[in-house]
Amino acid sequence: MKAIVYTKYGSPDVLQVKEVEKPTPKDDEVLIKVHAAEVTKADCEMRSFNFQVKWFWLPLRVALGLIKPKKRVLGGYFAGQVESVGKDVSKFEMGDHVFGTAKLRLGAHGEYVCLPASYTLVAKPHNVSFEEAAAVPLGGLNALHFLRKANIQKGEKVLVNGAGGSIGTFGVQIAKAMGAEVTAVDSTNKEKMLRLIGADYFFDYTKEDFTKSGQTYDVIFSMVAKSSYSECMKVLKPQGRYLLANPRMSDMLRSVMTSKFTDKEVIFVFAGETEEELLTLKEMIEAGKIKSIVDTIYSFEQAAEAHRRVETEQRSGAVVISAGHNSKT
Repeated sequence: MKAIVYTKYGSPDVLQVKEVEKPTPKDDEVLIKVHAAEVTKADCEMRSFNFQVKWFWLPLRVALGLIKPKKRVLGGYFAGQVESVGKDVSKFEMGDHVFGTAKLRLGAHGEYVCLPASYTLVAKPHNVSFEEAAAVPLGGLNALHFLRKANIQKGEKVLVNGAGGSIGTFGVQIAKAMGAEVTAVDSTNKEKMLRLIGADYFFDYTKEDFTKSGQTYDVIFSMVAKSSYSECMKVLKPQGRYLLANPRMSDMLRSVMTSKFTDKEVIFVFAGETEEELLTLKEMIEAGKIKSIVDTIYSFEQAAEAHRRVETEQRSGAVVISAGHNSKT
């Protein structure tokens, strides 16, 4: 089978399309023909071994490979069709359209991926393409996880910092679906899209600092690791919740003091990416409450270009690789 492979850490140019052995499902596994898979910031960080959040560098290096990558095929979030199942699998049948996560097993940037049936895999929403479905699990699962933790009430003011990426676009929509007034923070080119998906207000971070605007918020949901912890605390209302999707070690340490000595709460518990959460997202998509935002679709041969697109931070929504795609759209 064809797969996007890397055998050393480095720039997007280390990615190559090669023939690799097609996996065979074990008794408790499913073999999925991948139709589309998201290229995430995590894929880019693993490829380059340059992580935005530094505190878990060493354990990750040991897990992923000290000198060279142990797992040569990246890709954790995808949509596809079940090709075959192990003899102990009753949850899926051949031909089922599914979407979900490969977790740290990775491998979705290939034509096939083999995963335990117990992983977070569910039927694809019937009203979206494979490319649109592949753009859901990363952003949707993380956004839903954090916003549920915040226990958002109708009418509360929610600010989403880094709103134009995979997680942020779902954060805006899910917060809106929960009845919040939503402020989005990102760059100029993303304003139109963010307003279309529900943002009531918008800050262009290249021109204005939202922490200096005089506005206060019940919830701040931030994907931006370099955000100022102290400045965000100042614009958080009493009983406010600060949601950190990319926490620095210093932020985690300061959160202990915040929770102990103030009436504000800091939440950075990582998403479990559960089946129940993915089913909730599926239902919301089929009901028209949320949708995935796909920035660009690339072919396997354009993998390096896809990684560069993610790294520029200019994308609006998700970058997707499609197994049947021959040219960029």
